[in-house]
Amino acid sequence: MGVRRVVPNIQASNPEDSRPFYEGFLGLTQAMDMGWIRTFVSPQNPTAQVSVLSSDKTAPFHPGLSIEVDNIDEVHAEALRRGIKIAYPLTTEEWGVRRFFAVDPNGKVINIMAHEAPAR
Repeated sequence: MGVRRVVPNIQASNPEDSRPFYEGFLGLTQAMDMGWIRTFVSPQNPTAQVSVLSSDKTAPFHPGLSIEVDNIDEVHAEALRRGIKIAYPLTTEEWGVRRFFAVDPNGKVINIMAHEAPAR
């Protein structure tokens, strides 16, 4: 299993309010804006990211962290094999990611995800 990036997810009532801080103050650039979630990225290190979200669009939990992996099906199978609690089932989302939420030993909900390969 390869981890591509780890992104903290900050819960906020209005993600737009965070833009002056992350862009203006810290110099990150906004890489994604889906209304309910905005992701800010370092121009010098594109895997250094932070997301700000009001609530998850399809899941009933706020994931405190997102971890992008190379092979989501392999990681999901390993989570099941190990008996790790799954808080949100393996799902292909309309915005192009396949993901599930696992609960870590501290009770924190982690969004484990992979981008879907583009259709050919």
